[in-house]
Amino acid sequence: MLDINLIRQNPEYVKERLAAKGNHADIDGLLKMDAEKRAFMTKVEEKKAEQNKVSKMIPAMKKEGKDVSEIMAQMKVLSEEIRDLDAQLNTMTAEIKTFMDALPNLPDDDVVPGGKEANAVVSVYGEQPVFEFKAKDHVELATNLDLVDYPRGAKLGGNGFWIYKGLGAQLEWALINFFIECHLADGYEFMLPPHILTYQCGYTAGQFPKFEDDVFSLTEGAEDGKFNFFMLPTAETALINYHRDEILTEDELPKKYFAYTPCYRREAGSYRANERGMIRGHQFNKVEMFQYTVPEESDKALAELIGKAEYIVKSLGLHYRVSKLAAEDCSASMAKTYDIEVWLPSMNEYKEVSSASNAKDYQARRGGIRFRRNSTKKVEFLHTLNASGMATSRLLPAILEQHQQADGSVIIPECLRKYMGGMEKISPKK
Repeated sequence: MLDINLIRQNPEYVKERLAAKGNHADIDGLLKMDAEKRAFMTKVEEKKAEQNKVSKMIPAMKKEGKDVSEIMAQMKVLSEEIRDLDAQLNTMTAEIKTFMDALPNLPDDDVVPGGKEANAVVSVYGEQPVFEFKAKDHVELATNLDLVDYPRGAKLGGNGFWIYKGLGAQLEWALINFFIECHLADGYEFMLPPHILTYQCGYTAGQFPKFEDDVFSLTEGAEDGKFNFFMLPTAETALINYHRDEILTEDELPKKYFAYTPCYRREAGSYRANERGMIRGHQFNKVEMFQYTVPEESDKALAELIGKAEYIVKSLGLHYRVSKLAAEDCSASMAKTYDIEVWLPSMNEYKEVSSASNAKDYQARRGGIRFRRNSTKKVEFLHTLNASGMATSRLLPAILEQHQQADGSVIIPECLRKYMGGMEKISPKK
């Protein structure tokens, strides 16, 4: 949620940054509603002050034997008037909240306007692999090596599901173990959150109400068409809510967490023809990093998260690049995002395996997450950041495709071998 004071004080700046994200909300209309509400609040407060003043006089008048029946009648009328005014004020407040809830985060000043076409590559690691044989795609490799069962996955869950089996399941779990080991070594606290979350969790994360259709909702007990629970689309949605409605001390920050969960996403819309196998699915495994920081440290925290994600991809021996996203390609909650993108030879393109993002105080405002300054004792909203560390559903295809050999085998990255019983490569079964 944006700061209403920022909107009041600098509406043209807010309009300009929202426009960079492709949002042209009626900020002037919002300010008009806000001014009307504040004027109305003054009226209500004056009525309540009058009510309190007279109410304090009545006991004394009774004690003096004075007739208070007329005053009591007036107070009854005033009380009904205040009740009606409060109802109107609540309606105005709800209208403003609905408007504010729909506003995305403002992109940072150094984030350029536009969509994917305006994304900028900021670094590249390694070189695209060149094969002296006819290279296979990850679906063929995974099938030939008996790592993944796609037909039976679809039989069990429908399109967009698959089953890891045998060495494929071991390789998947090796990746997760490697991620966990890395994050523990860097001092992050390991979390295993619930996979079913309340609606408020999606609201705090900034995913609801706009992106309600992107999740698997659970409608049991729902009223007025709203759902109460949903399957988490990413562990970020859980971790941002861990300190919801809390005031932390400055000494507690930064807080650094990571969580392993499957992620459940509807992935509405049609799949591109080349998005086969595990490139897009309704369930995939991911380890997510998350930080709570003081505002002045959040840029440094973002650089740390990017570095950690890059370390993982480098350790896997994969060619990748880092891109800074343009404003419209950043998610609604984020002020700045960098994507780590691995090269998939069969698709002849880079695919994102980690997004490292800074939400600034946007999520903290929605979740009421604050901290108290040591020096001033002032309570402020903190900053929140997240990064995939990482998702496996695109990393495993990249490993298969980039590390494939002429005989159909795949070299296992050295950092994973200790989790694979020392195995160095996976070969086709004879």
